[in-house]
This record gives sequence, structure tokens and C-alpha cells, in this order.
Amino acid sequence: MSESWSFQNQLESVDARLDNGVRICLRRVRHSDMEELERGIRQMSDQSRYLRFFSGSKSMSPTVVERLANADGINHLAWGVIDRDEKGNPAIAAAHVFRDEGSSDTGEFAIAVLDPYHGLGVARILMTALFLDCYCEGLRYLRIDILRDNKKAYRLIRSIGATPGVMEGSVARYDLVIEDAISALLKMEIPTAIPDIFAAFSAN
Repeated sequence: MSESWSFQNQLESVDARLDNGVRICLRRVRHSDMEELERGIRQMSDQSRYLRFFSGSKSMSPTVVERLANADGINHLAWGVIDRDEKGNPAIAAAHVFRDEGSSDTGEFAIAVLDPYHGLGVARILMTALFLDCYCEGLRYLRIDILRDNKKAYRLIRSIGATPGVMEGSVARYDLVIEDAISALLKMEIPTAIPDIFAAFSAN
């Protein structure tokens, strides 16, 4: 990453537009989002829910939902996306990074996008915001666990520079350097909203 880059992480939200014209808003996940998170999990297809949570259950335990909603911006960084063109502005995606205990610069990353919004660039836009926020908070490396048969996730994380790590049974672990991921995202021609997210975090 260029040494001249300077970011600020006081942002609470960023407005953007998908390449199909849909208006979205990226914002930090709050504890008050518990019901919205739970609703989003239920709305995922069985396959998507299994690939994200490694579980076939149609709902997650209150403990899991509580953990996802408890984002303090330091040890747990989380951003979500809402659709501004749909009635009620529903949540359509969320991404989380949990900082490792005893580590100042390493965390675990996970992301989920509702099925109707797959293939629209939502994940890449959301990752840009979350990774920039992580960089501001001193995180430099991420660990990503995915099921080996999750080909879409594999292609996504490889496209931003993730490298294979430990393989345990059906789960594959990948390592990611946040600087490399941000650089890779910025070089992508689509989605076209990525430079807007970068500019929002770069503003003084």
C-alpha cells in the first residue's frame, strides 16, 4: 500500500450505488441490529446459510446473533449493507472481523450476502469498507475459513490475494494481508462504487 494513503475511521455510513442502479448504504453494525441480523439469517437460502455458518439450521442461537451484533469497533468490526430502493430499507449483507485475543494486528473475517444480491458486487464493496476500517484500527492480517466446496467464496478471496493456509477436513483456511486486499479491490474495474468507498475513508 502507498505510504501516502491516509484514512479516517470516524465514518458511520457511506452511500453508494450498485452497477445495476440500486442505491445502497453501508453502515456500521449496531447492537440494535440484532433482529435485523436474525431476520437476514432466516432469509438466506439453506445452501448459503450452510456455507456461511457451517450449519444447516434455519436460525442461529441467540448467543450467535448476540455475538454478531456486539461490534465495538475495536475487537469486533462489522459493517452491513441496506437496500435504499426497497421498502423498509432491508439489510442485504453483513461482514465481520473478530480480532484475535492476544493479537493486535490479526483477526478472523466472515461475510454473508442475501441470495438475490449475489453477483452484483455487494461483497466487494462491503469488503472495501470493512478492510479500510480494519486498517484504521491497526489490523493487518486476516484469517478466513471456508468450506472446501464453496467455490464462489474461494474465487472471491483468491481475487483479493488470499493464500492457502491450514486445511482441516472439509474446512479450508486462507490468510489475507489487508493492504494487499485493498490494493486488489482498488484495481478492479467493477463494481464501480469501490473508489467511492475508498474516497470516503480517505477524506480529511
